[in-house]
Amino acid sequence: MNRWQFVKRLAPLLALMVLVLSACGRSDLSTLNPQGPVAQEQFGLMKLAISIMLIVIVVVFAISFYVIIRFRRRPGDKTIPKQVEGSHKLEIIWTVIPIIMLIILGVPTVQSVFNLAKDYTKDPDAVKVIVTSHQYWWEFEYPELGIKTAQELIIPTGKTISIEAKSADVLHSFWIPSLAGKIDTNPGANVNTMYFSAPKEGVYLGKCAELCGPSHGLMDFKVKSVDESSFDRWTAALQEPVALPSDPAVKEAFVSKCLTCHAVGDQGGPAFPNLTGIGSRQTVGGILVNTDDPKYSNEGSTEENLHRWIKDPQAVKPGNQMPKVDLTEQELDGIAKYLSDLTLDYQQ
Repeated sequence: MNRWQFVKRLAPLLALMVLVLSACGRSDLSTLNPQGPVAQEQFGLMKLAISIMLIVIVVVFAISFYVIIRFRRRPGDKTIPKQVEGSHKLEIIWTVIPIIMLIILGVPTVQSVFNLAKDYTKDPDAVKVIVTSHQYWWEFEYPELGIKTAQELIIPTGKTISIEAKSADVLHSFWIPSLAGKIDTNPGANVNTMYFSAPKEGVYLGKCAELCGPSHGLMDFKVKSVDESSFDRWTAALQEPVALPSDPAVKEAFVSKCLTCHAVGDQGGPAFPNLTGIGSRQTVGGILVNTDDPKYSNEGSTEENLHRWIKDPQAVKPGNQMPKVDLTEQELDGIAKYLSDLTLDYQQ
């Protein structure tokens, strides 16, 4: 087989690989689209490292091609090439140049490592958040504000967010690609810290970046950056009393079968996701998108998604800690309707 035939056979395979791998990318999960100062600093290091590698590749290939062409054996040339020993000048050059490149890359890298390791947990101007990872959901506690929520981290635009990350079970990894690098959440007493900020209002997707069980790929969360007045209204709304269902049968089922673990307002147990304001969240269970947009495979209204989740949580997110609750259809419909109406009106 000549080289051209080999290339013709290899090209379709490479094209197929490109198409398959292109499906693995998501713009909202890309570190190549930094939206905050921490992510931008990390992206700058990536660009510097890639630039140095490209320079090395271009120079090495250029020298290789030059040597191959310049010193190739000519037709009819039967002589033995002149045998020479190494050149001290060249040895010094190809030793010094990599050292210079390492210094160019190493100095800003060390500076960034120390800069990004700053501890803002004692900074009075920073918003403190304790992040606790669970299989397979995220808990966000604002210790200075006395509130807890789940799955959606609400932050004020432009403020430094100080994160203390830990795990309630196995090893997880907290990651918001467009805002900051990942940080492990470890079981036990070990707490890791990081910080980030979002200069612009918007919604940023977060993921668990550590294989943590069968539903690892479904362990999503969102960061919502809102203006400071909206953030203040949200914290106030989250602390207001929450009325229980008005239907006595639905109320009895909700109190006896839901509030034993979950909480709404100041009522219920603290062990599992706080349901206050769940009707305002963009997803149920982190993955059932509350929308009728057909581009989402898990779309539906908030009430429909809550109904689906409560009816069989294991079908939605296998391996999660929520058991299948024994409810009548009337109780299930009533609880789904009640929770979908638990909204927080805080944005202008």
